[in-house]
Amino acid sequence: MRRIFLNILIILCSSQLLGQTLGGSNAYNFLRFPASPQLAALGGLNVAHQSNDLSLAFQNPAQLDSSMHAQMVANFNSLYDGVKNYHWMMAYRNKHLKTNFAASVFYFNYGNITQTDAAGNILGALRPRDFVVQISASRRYLEKWNYGISAKYISSNYGQFRSNAVAADVGVLYKDSAKLVQIGLVAMNMGGQIKRYNPNVPEELPFDVVFGIFKQLEKAPIRFSLTAHHLNQFDILYNDTTFNNNNGFRNPAAGKFTFEKLFQHFIFSTQLLIGQRVEVTVGYNYLRRSELRITNVPNGLTGFSLGVGAILPKLQLRYARSYFQNSTAYNQLGINLPLNQYFGLGKFGEKIGW
Repeated sequence: MRRIFLNILIILCSSQLLGQTLGGSNAYNFLRFPASPQLAALGGLNVAHQSNDLSLAFQNPAQLDSSMHAQMVANFNSLYDGVKNYHWMMAYRNKHLKTNFAASVFYFNYGNITQTDAAGNILGALRPRDFVVQISASRRYLEKWNYGISAKYISSNYGQFRSNAVAADVGVLYKDSAKLVQIGLVAMNMGGQIKRYNPNVPEELPFDVVFGIFKQLEKAPIRFSLTAHHLNQFDILYNDTTFNNNNGFRNPAAGKFTFEKLFQHFIFSTQLLIGQRVEVTVGYNYLRRSELRITNVPNGLTGFSLGVGAILPKLQLRYARSYFQNSTAYNQLGINLPLNQYFGLGKFGEKIGW
């Protein structure tokens, strides 16, 4: 089983390395959006952070742990101009199969938009939306390894333009409890379209290979995470050469190594634990700041994200605020409920905390 799993991962990753496009050119980019407050606070992407938060398994199925049995997650996100985003996730541990399962729905509602023709005549209204339904499974190997896979059905509806796709995430996680270290590796969004927006124009999914490392200090309640994304592609900054030329901006040299391009692959985050009940998180996404900064003006907290969590015995509450520009940020609120403590659904696995 181990050999089959590794061979599938290598084959799928290799096939995707051949035809990737520059940042912003994929379909279904809503899949990159952080589904929960903790993921948002960690910089938007994290595949190795240690926490008893089921929503982390949405990005790395190997994070799905037996201690998350019967945990339910509900996240509510308020975005710009009335756009709403919702995420629901539920975990289940099958002790006979020694396997952890999870189901989730990730949904975007863009509200009502007036539909017009080229002359501006009103034809009616449309309700664009995106969603993905995801089923995940994970197992432990030996004492320090977890591996997992997520299968996805993706749907996108923008009036007359509709598309569907299937995809998979494959991940592994190494956990060393003695050294308080976790290391994760995930290949995300491997798959293809079932139905295209335009039958004659195929589009790629936002494929990504992500590596992460997590470390907690032994004698201080501080955690650090480093995430490296887009390992399958070096040039990832969105580059509109026409816009740059018309507005006097510099075009990055394609294919040329620079330290700025290197750091655009990294996300840094720190978490402070206050007692056993409160988490305070700060994240920094270098690529987000590179893409959204405005030339010749202060850019403040662009690229930063902040979060706080209250870890109660029968409830987890989390809030995050992510900054895209000086005066523009979005808020996320999430709740985790261990339903086994409310309805007697049984307990499996050990406590995840160190």
